[in-house]
Amino acid sequence: MSEDLLKKITAHCKEYGFVFPTTEIYDGPGAVYDYGPMGCALKNNIRRYWWESMVEAHENIVGIDSAILMHPTTWKASGHVDAFNDPLIDNKDSKKRYRADTLIEDHLARLEEKIEKEVEKARKRFGSQFDEALFRSTNARILELQSRREAVHKKFKEALEKNDLEALRALILEEEITCPVSGTRNWTEVRQFNLMFATQLGSLSDDSLTLYLRPETAQGIFVNFLNVQKSSRLKVPFGIAQVGKAFRNEIVARQFIFRMREFEQMEMQFFVRPGTEEEWYDYWKTRRMEWHRRLGLGTDLHRFHDHEKLAHYAKAACDIEFRFPMGFKELEGIHSRTDFDLKNHQEYSGKKMSYFDPDLNESYIPYVIETSIGLDRMFLAVMTAAFHEEKLPDGTERTVLHIHPALAPVKFAVLPLVPKDGMDTLARRIFDDLRRQAPGQYDEKDSIGRRYRRQDALGTPFCFTVDSQTLQDGTVTVRHRDSMAQERIPAEQTKAFLEEHTSLRSLVWSR
Repeated sequence: MSEDLLKKITAHCKEYGFVFPTTEIYDGPGAVYDYGPMGCALKNNIRRYWWESMVEAHENIVGIDSAILMHPTTWKASGHVDAFNDPLIDNKDSKKRYRADTLIEDHLARLEEKIEKEVEKARKRFGSQFDEALFRSTNARILELQSRREAVHKKFKEALEKNDLEALRALILEEEITCPVSGTRNWTEVRQFNLMFATQLGSLSDDSLTLYLRPETAQGIFVNFLNVQKSSRLKVPFGIAQVGKAFRNEIVARQFIFRMREFEQMEMQFFVRPGTEEEWYDYWKTRRMEWHRRLGLGTDLHRFHDHEKLAHYAKAACDIEFRFPMGFKELEGIHSRTDFDLKNHQEYSGKKMSYFDPDLNESYIPYVIETSIGLDRMFLAVMTAAFHEEKLPDGTERTVLHIHPALAPVKFAVLPLVPKDGMDTLARRIFDDLRRQAPGQYDEKDSIGRRYRRQDALGTPFCFTVDSQTLQDGTVTVRHRDSMAQERIPAEQTKAFLEEHTSLRSLVWSR
């Protein structure tokens, strides 16, 4: 994994119609992107996978679509007006701005990498006789690095808990953390910056109302808690899910679509009886990791990471991190939010937000377990795991996207071996029949090998090739993307083949 990989993925996304910089012809704003034909299809498939897994596969979870513009008091009650800040620091030489906490987290990650490199070197040196546990507990270099990491981690955690900006800067200077661009340690003071976009509602400036573009989708769920509960006749425990755009005025926005100013979230708020939040928190941690691993992206690409500093609303919080090209970073958050949100909205609105529990014959404000994943980050995770440059046995190379067939933007391609002798007519007939079932492509231009390469680059899992034998016995060649193996099946079985191998519902319901 490296920054070079991110550059290759970014270039591939643009070349093959996955992701483009927005309004590029005008040198548009940074950290805002448009999804092209392939990207839009892949993004829709990821969204559907989440929605069907979260809503349609659960009797007690329903969906909503709340407004982007909400009453400004919403964000006062949620704590965003006062607490939605990032600690920022500037390098005076490069004029670049960074999140102070991210600089320290990256420094801690580098110390971990040094430890792992020492372990790997020892493993290669000692082979099958290597005792990793003994090596970690006795090697002087490992112990030195581990001690240093623990000391930095302790200071970092204390600074975050106390919101001590001076301590964060002092730690950056003490650890001699340099600017990635200038390589210098000429840092400014650390200061807080609010991330919400403000806008005006009204035609005249003197009577307009200041609104905010929502920085998260969760609050639209909380303010509709009783509307949904009563109209859907739901009993606790139950969940409300939503997919939608959110906006953050990120000053430090880089690394392609990992951190953007306009992005899409997939969130579910699960309302539980107070006192049961711990078991539900553990339940959703397990279920969400299962959801990720069902895609087969790689057993070593996901891990849990507990938060160093809990948000103002949280009792417990962890991230599912993914190994992106720039290292392990947050992909999904799972939070035990207590009753903070509903209680605050009750206080600020003056409207009761309590739920009457018929089993207990009493009213209470439910506690909440949140699962929140960035759709754009999930897109990048899928692309990161899928992107491969492979050298083939014949000495040629191919670029291929090993996307799970259920998520692939193009499920199949129909290719006549040559566009003549009736092969093209029959291939077109097969394609027109199959595209009613799944999105596919028909391609007759260039050699069959070049056409296979084009489909590999799009992540198309299967190609059906029509050749002279098809005209004789009605069979087509199925070419498998991942293995490049080929087999022949009757043309009339292609529909059933696609259903078996590319069905999203089979992925959703698999256990």
